[in-house]
Amino acid sequence: MKKTKIIYWIVTGLFSVFMLFTAIPNIMKTKESMEFMASLGYPDYFVMFIGVAKFVGIIAILIPGYPRIKEWAYAGLFFDLFGALYSIIAKEGFQMPVLFIILPIGFLFWSYFLFHKLHAKKSK
Repeated sequence: MKKTKIIYWIVTGLFSVFMLFTAIPNIMKTKESMEFMASLGYPDYFVMFIGVAKFVGIIAILIPGYPRIKEWAYAGLFFDLFGALYSIIAKEGFQMPVLFIILPIGFLFWSYFLFHKLHAKKSK
């Protein structure tokens, strides 16, 4: 269990850092973030909303306990990543650099799987 817990925190930490690096520019409404979201067709007010939602989701998966809230946070972060992937492909067509998003999606699923593995061991 200790090995699983260590791997869980490493994977979850890496995933959280990635999501934090995408949330901060949204919250700060940087020029690049605003231009990118506008190029995908999203309104200006959506940028800060999605940044704050990502930040709250990160906090939820990092705080120990609260399994139901974690479930919602994992779902929300998945929809954010999948929505970004879909938006980019729909607007610009499929290009090889878009495959990079598979990495954070993979970390999300890995973290989620390990969370459930740890939570199942606690329940027994």
